[in-house]
Amino acid sequence: MPALGAVIPRTIDEVTPAWLSGAAGLEVSDLEHTQIGQGIGVSSALYRVRLDGRGCPASVVVKLPALDEAAVFTSTILRMYIREVGFFGHLAAESPVRVPLSYHGQVDEATSSFVVVMEDLGDQRVVDQIQGMSIADAEQAVDELAAWHATWWGRAEDLVDRGLTVSLADPIYPAVLPLVFGEGWAKVTEAMDVPDAILAVGPRFSAAIPGLMLDLSNGPTTMIHGDYRADNMLFDADGRVSLLDFQLIGTGSAVYDLAYFVTQSLARDVAAEHERSLFERWIEQLRSCGVAAADLTGMWDGYRKAALFCLVYPIVASRGMDLDDPRQHALVACMNSRFERAVEELELADLLE
Repeated sequence: MPALGAVIPRTIDEVTPAWLSGAAGLEVSDLEHTQIGQGIGVSSALYRVRLDGRGCPASVVVKLPALDEAAVFTSTILRMYIREVGFFGHLAAESPVRVPLSYHGQVDEATSSFVVVMEDLGDQRVVDQIQGMSIADAEQAVDELAAWHATWWGRAEDLVDRGLTVSLADPIYPAVLPLVFGEGWAKVTEAMDVPDAILAVGPRFSAAIPGLMLDLSNGPTTMIHGDYRADNMLFDADGRVSLLDFQLIGTGSAVYDLAYFVTQSLARDVAAEHERSLFERWIEQLRSCGVAAADLTGMWDGYRKAALFCLVYPIVASRGMDLDDPRQHALVACMNSRFERAVEELELADLLE
């Protein structure tokens, strides 16, 4: 919970020893900050802050609004900063997947101002999304994703009412996503080579967004992570997942997270070989966690629809990215290439007919 009277810093330079001591309850005498995560996340700016002081951790991670105005606009309209602060304040304690300890979270719901001060898990193993995740890590990630979904199975509609998640059926999505997708599509198709399979889908995609969102909000729902991908995961010494980034938590079909993870976090050949087995593994894990078999019928059709919807991620995110930056360009190109594989092998273009 925010400290009484704490002021939300506008920039990292306003995160001073005095502010951090008052807001987070740490005794900080001095600090030094370094920006991290460039080319990985685009909706926020991340900083590792090394601390001197009595009884405080060696470092924390501070999260502030993105440095790009287009990314801040999208994040504000979609209530992304509000969702993350709400997650740490009200939901993190229930997570079956390890998440960072939050020292402080605060958001001004009338503006784009927000801050999260959290545990630094930077000593854990990183998997570069561009390189792709091994099947062993992917199986662990799928098991923990199923546990996450089972935890909130049938309970997530209440989270919408409490303002903690946004339903995939919320009218904000069809109101905003076609517009920002169109802007991102123009930028991506001008700045880089786009595979033919995506060029065949892209011009028809905006019109399909409302129907896809509605389909992915029907049936049994749970809390979805919304951005379950390799760049938002770390692995501890025992190979277990530590999960990051809760700005897109929502209420909808659990298959949404699985399709996004498999199609975007695994190399094309790994996804092609293991896609169906990972899907079946996830189903079995949900059953073992107590989810009724009747709730899991028709999930493969939902998986394909979710995989199609995944095109929104690289295209919309590109609005706030510097495509001249090698890492950011490579991430979008990688996601496009993996989406091309999904379009071809899952026959996703048929869903637009």
